[in-house]
Amino acid sequence: MMVKKIIIILIFSLSNINILFSEEYFSTLRNNTANLRQGPSFDYPIKIFYKKKNLPVLVIDSSDNFRKIKDHENNTGWMHVSQLSRRKAALVEADQIVIFKNSTIFSKPLVILEKGRLCLILKCKNDWCKVKTDKYIGWVKKKNLWGNF
Repeated sequence: MMVKKIIIILIFSLSNINILFSEEYFSTLRNNTANLRQGPSFDYPIKIFYKKKNLPVLVIDSSDNFRKIKDHENNTGWMHVSQLSRRKAALVEADQIVIFKNSTIFSKPLVILEKGRLCLILKCKNDWCKVKTDKYIGWVKKKNLWGNF
Protein backbone atom coordinates (compact mmCIF):
# COMPACT_ATOMS: atom_id res chain seq x y z
CA MET A 1 0.00 0.00 0.00
CA MET A 2 2.78 2.44 0.94
CA VAL A 3 4.81 1.51 -2.15
CA LYS A 4 1.80 2.26 -4.34
CA LYS A 5 1.48 5.76 -2.82
CA ILE A 6 5.18 6.45 -3.34
CA ILE A 7 4.97 5.39 -6.97
CA ILE A 8 1.92 7.62 -7.56
CA ILE A 9 3.65 10.60 -5.91
CA LEU A 10 6.80 9.97 -7.97
CA ILE A 11 4.86 9.78 -11.25
CA PHE A 12 2.93 12.95 -10.39
CA SER A 13 6.16 14.78 -9.48
CA LEU A 14 7.90 13.78 -12.71
CA SER A 15 4.95 14.84 -14.84
CA ASN A 16 4.95 18.28 -13.15
CA ILE A 17 8.68 18.69 -13.77
CA ASN A 18 8.06 18.28 -17.51
CA ILE A 19 5.43 21.01 -17.38
CA LEU A 20 7.73 23.37 -15.48
CA PHE A 21 10.63 22.85 -17.86
CA SER A 22 8.73 22.65 -21.13
CA GLU A 23 10.53 24.58 -23.80
CA GLU A 24 7.65 26.65 -25.16
CA TYR A 25 5.00 28.55 -23.24
CA PHE A 26 2.88 31.64 -23.70
CA SER A 27 3.50 34.90 -21.93
CA THR A 28 2.20 38.46 -22.35
CA LEU A 29 3.84 41.87 -22.53
CA ARG A 30 3.89 43.47 -19.07
CA ASN A 31 3.93 47.13 -20.16
CA ASN A 32 2.52 49.39 -22.87
CA THR A 33 5.95 49.50 -24.52
CA ALA A 34 8.52 46.72 -24.97
CA ASN A 35 11.62 46.20 -27.11
CA LEU A 36 12.29 43.07 -29.14
CA ARG A 37 16.04 42.75 -29.68
CA GLN A 38 18.12 40.85 -32.22
CA GLY A 39 20.03 39.03 -29.48
CA PRO A 40 19.87 38.15 -25.77
CA SER A 41 21.44 41.33 -24.34
CA PHE A 42 20.83 45.08 -24.11
CA ASP A 43 23.87 45.46 -26.41
CA TYR A 44 21.90 44.11 -29.37
CA PRO A 45 19.89 46.54 -31.51
CA ILE A 46 16.12 46.83 -31.21
CA LYS A 47 14.32 44.89 -33.92
CA ILE A 48 10.67 45.73 -33.08
CA PHE A 49 9.11 48.22 -30.68
CA TYR A 50 5.82 46.88 -29.26
CA LYS A 51 3.14 49.28 -28.01
CA LYS A 52 0.46 46.94 -26.65
CA LYS A 53 0.21 45.79 -23.04
CA ASN A 54 -0.94 42.15 -22.59
CA LEU A 55 -0.03 41.19 -26.16
CA PRO A 56 0.48 37.39 -26.13
CA VAL A 57 3.85 36.02 -27.21
CA LEU A 58 5.22 32.49 -27.39
CA VAL A 59 8.47 31.99 -25.44
CA ILE A 60 10.61 29.55 -27.43
CA ASP A 61 14.06 29.80 -25.81
CA SER A 62 15.96 31.45 -22.97
CA SER A 63 19.40 32.85 -22.25
CA ASP A 64 20.10 34.25 -18.77
CA ASN A 65 17.49 36.98 -18.18
CA PHE A 66 16.35 37.12 -21.81
CA ARG A 67 13.65 35.09 -23.54
CA LYS A 68 13.41 34.41 -27.25
CA ILE A 69 9.82 35.06 -28.25
CA LYS A 70 7.62 34.66 -31.31
CA ASP A 71 4.61 36.92 -31.84
CA HIS A 72 1.36 36.25 -33.72
CA GLU A 73 2.97 37.42 -36.99
CA ASN A 74 5.91 34.97 -36.57
CA ASN A 75 8.40 37.74 -35.72
CA THR A 76 11.12 36.40 -33.43
CA GLY A 77 13.67 38.07 -31.19
CA TRP A 78 14.83 38.48 -27.63
CA MET A 79 13.14 40.28 -24.74
CA HIS A 80 14.20 40.84 -21.13
CA VAL A 81 12.14 38.87 -18.58
CA SER A 82 11.11 42.09 -16.82
CA GLN A 83 9.02 42.92 -19.91
CA LEU A 84 7.01 39.67 -19.72
CA SER A 85 4.06 38.63 -17.59
CA ARG A 86 2.20 35.34 -16.98
CA ARG A 87 -1.17 37.08 -17.37
CA LYS A 88 -3.43 35.19 -19.76
CA ALA A 89 -4.46 36.89 -22.99
CA ALA A 90 -5.15 35.95 -26.60
CA LEU A 91 -5.74 37.47 -30.01
CA VAL A 92 -8.75 36.69 -32.19
CA GLU A 93 -7.51 34.58 -35.14
CA ALA A 94 -10.71 34.20 -37.15
CA ASP A 95 -12.21 36.96 -39.30
CA GLN A 96 -15.24 37.47 -37.07
CA ILE A 97 -16.15 35.60 -33.92
CA VAL A 98 -19.09 35.96 -31.58
CA ILE A 99 -18.83 36.38 -27.83
CA PHE A 100 -21.67 34.42 -26.24
CA LYS A 101 -23.18 34.94 -22.78
CA ASN A 102 -22.54 31.26 -21.90
CA SER A 103 -20.26 28.53 -23.22
CA THR A 104 -22.68 27.32 -25.88
CA ILE A 105 -23.63 28.60 -29.33
CA PHE A 106 -27.27 28.46 -28.22
CA SER A 107 -26.78 31.23 -25.64
CA LYS A 108 -27.27 34.94 -26.23
CA PRO A 109 -24.69 36.51 -28.60
CA LEU A 110 -23.14 39.66 -27.08
CA VAL A 111 -20.79 41.13 -29.68
CA ILE A 112 -18.81 40.24 -32.82
CA LEU A 113 -15.02 40.55 -32.59
CA GLU A 114 -12.77 41.28 -35.56
CA LYS A 115 -9.53 39.45 -36.32
CA GLY A 116 -6.62 40.74 -34.24
CA ARG A 117 -8.72 41.85 -31.26
CA LEU A 118 -6.95 41.45 -27.90
CA CYS A 119 -8.89 39.58 -25.19
CA LEU A 120 -7.95 38.91 -21.59
CA ILE A 121 -8.57 35.28 -20.67
CA LEU A 122 -10.53 34.86 -17.44
CA LYS A 123 -10.87 31.05 -17.55
CA CYS A 124 -11.23 28.17 -19.97
CA LYS A 125 -13.18 24.94 -19.91
CA ASN A 126 -13.35 22.29 -22.59
CA ASP A 127 -13.41 24.07 -26.00
CA TRP A 128 -14.44 27.48 -24.62
CA CYS A 129 -12.71 30.44 -22.95
CA LYS A 130 -14.33 33.20 -20.94
CA VAL A 131 -12.82 36.46 -22.18
CA LYS A 132 -12.95 40.16 -21.39
CA THR A 133 -12.51 42.85 -24.01
CA ASP A 134 -13.55 46.44 -23.45
CA LYS A 135 -16.87 46.32 -21.58
CA TYR A 136 -17.80 42.82 -22.79
CA ILE A 137 -17.34 39.58 -20.87
CA GLY A 138 -18.42 36.30 -22.41
CA TRP A 139 -17.43 33.00 -23.99
CA VAL A 140 -15.64 32.23 -27.28
CA LYS A 141 -14.40 29.02 -28.88
CA LYS A 142 -10.71 28.30 -28.11
CA LYS A 143 -10.00 27.41 -31.73
CA ASN A 144 -10.55 31.07 -32.70
CA LEU A 145 -7.84 32.39 -30.35
CA TRP A 146 -4.03 32.63 -30.41
CA GLY A 147 -2.36 32.99 -27.06
CA ASN A 148 -2.24 31.96 -23.46
CA PHE A 149 -5.20 29.97 -22.12
